[in-house]
Amino acid sequence: MKLKFWGAAQTVTGSMHLLELDNGKKILLDCGLYQGGEGFATEYNTTFPCEPPEIDVLILSHAHIDHCGNIPQLVREGFRGDIYSTHATFDLASLLLMDSARIQERTAEYDNRWRRRKGLDEVVPLYTEADVPAAMDLFQTISYNRTRQILPGVELLFLDAGHMLGSASVNLTIKEGDRTLRIGFTGDVGRPDSLILRNPVPMPPCDYLISESTYGGKDHEFIPDAENALLEVIRETCVENRGKLIIPAFSVGRTQNLVYTMDKLENQGKLPPIPVFLDSPLAVNATQVFEMHPECYDEDLRMYLKEDPNPFGWNRMHYIRDVEASKALNSRQGPCVIISASGMMTAGRILHHLANSIENPKNTILVVGYCANGTLGEKIVNGAKTVKIHGEEYHVNARIKKLNAYSGHAGQTELFNFISNQDKKTVQRIFLVHGEVDRAHMFADFLAGKGYDQVTIPSRGETFVI
Repeated sequence: MKLKFWGAAQTVTGSMHLLELDNGKKILLDCGLYQGGEGFATEYNTTFPCEPPEIDVLILSHAHIDHCGNIPQLVREGFRGDIYSTHATFDLASLLLMDSARIQERTAEYDNRWRRRKGLDEVVPLYTEADVPAAMDLFQTISYNRTRQILPGVELLFLDAGHMLGSASVNLTIKEGDRTLRIGFTGDVGRPDSLILRNPVPMPPCDYLISESTYGGKDHEFIPDAENALLEVIRETCVENRGKLIIPAFSVGRTQNLVYTMDKLENQGKLPPIPVFLDSPLAVNATQVFEMHPECYDEDLRMYLKEDPNPFGWNRMHYIRDVEASKALNSRQGPCVIISASGMMTAGRILHHLANSIENPKNTILVVGYCANGTLGEKIVNGAKTVKIHGEEYHVNARIKKLNAYSGHAGQTELFNFISNQDKKTVQRIFLVHGEVDRAHMFADFLAGKGYDQVTIPSRGETFVI
């Protein structure tokens, strides 16, 4: 049996790993888009670890674009196998992939305007909206905690990973001849005691474990009261400075956490009487998907629903789909909160809000999640004095705040707690993926200190016989 690492190997985006069985069957774990680092994006996003028609099964851990975003291209290039996911992941992926296709089409159209003027070759999107339905037709959904045979001798079990709605760890039991191997893939692991989702469920013992390492060497800052931490930023920006609070947030997960927090503050009479705008058609649709999947909610939210049947809305909460309504926010005077995608500030309507707000010292940019190397978000978080948005240079005069309480990724200690039930005597190797090189090495050192000495950080294209 061979395990080949292709995406999210020594980087934090573009998750994709290939498992080839001794009988020739091939299983792809995730099929994500590489985001950020434009010099590498084309290479990463236009190649696969083998020819797509050779892949028999795709298993999707969750619906974030860096894990599912290249599925339409895989299908367009000949993949015809089953795609396994949870029910909520299917619903979210249908939205996210269509949105990804629209962004790619619009970005290509925008780029080609100036390329034509300069006599350069035109670019084409990786895939279009027309490619998405064929991909969605291949999905087979499975509930948590239910074992399914996906190939002869191969059983799949999804367990709740607590990272986003529908996210799952992937647990494979593979029988080949006289041996049985247990292979686990964490996907992305969430944090315990998150606002909406249940706690991550520990994985069963594995012979080989593929683990994310996003926050290796780092634990999230402990914020005893995340609600009041957010409330303080809102008051400082919108009440004291009379400015705009711009919150770049992933449309799925982070956005719903923020809205739910503000909903609770409103019910408690603490939220200032200012308008809040959720400016993202995708986030608006995703919030409706959240409402469809209460099976993923934790007990606190289930209890809250008895008091407030709509945890994602109140009188001054405005959901924006229309383009003209979005544009109107840029000329709006007076304090307000604008939540918009994308969280890493790589594309979408957030770029327009940043361009119109980032030079005003009354305003605040609140970063509530991870920003990969090379992204605009990473530059802003790390103190850049000027940034380029849509080709124009802007001075960063707005205040930059970071609030990790809303991160959907486990910190190092939380991640270790998640995998610490793995028996040191039986787990033959732990592969660390989905982390920048320095983070992965720090987590490897941490694991070694805990007695897990068979830890490997694979590089792109590296293959292991297991």
